[in-house]
Amino acid sequence: MSSPPKPDRAVQLAPRAWIDPADLQFSYSRGSGPGGQAVNKLSSRAQLRLSVEAIVGLGQQAKARLRRLAGQRLTRNDELVFHAGTYRSQLANKRACVERLRALVSEAAIELKKRKPIRPSPAVVAKRLEEKRQRSEKKEARRKPDPEE
Repeated sequence: MSSPPKPDRAVQLAPRAWIDPADLQFSYSRGSGPGGQAVNKLSSRAQLRLSVEAIVGLGQQAKARLRRLAGQRLTRNDELVFHAGTYRSQLANKRACVERLRALVSEAAIELKKRKPIRPSPAVVAKRLEEKRQRSEKKEARRKPDPEE
C-alpha cells in the first residue's frame, strides 16, 4: 500500500502516519480549569475533531485498532474527538489535544504479534504429574489413620 507523499506542513502522528493540518478541526470554549478571574471570559478549552479516514499511512487493521482503542472518543460519524482544558493558554490546550491524538495513533500503529498456541512437552507433563503425586503422598501421610481399617 503506497501512501501519497507527505506535505511539508503535515502533522506527524506515528512513524509512518501523518495528517494534513487542514483536516484538524479545532474549536474553543470556556474552560473550567485554571485561569483566575479570566476563566469565565476567555475560551481556552480546546476541542479537536478529525476523521479516522483522514489519517494517512495507517493500514486498515491499524485503523480498526484505533477505532477500538478510541472508545468514547469515537463518534458515530467515524470522527475522533479530543478535549483539553488543563492549561490557561489556548495554544497549550491545542498542543495537548494533538499530543493525545499522537499517543492514541502511536499505540494503534503497533502491530500485535499473533500468539502461537503451544503444547507442553511430554517431559514437562510427566514432571508436573510426578510433583503432583508427591504432594498428594505428603498430604496423605499427614492424615490420622482411619480406625476402621
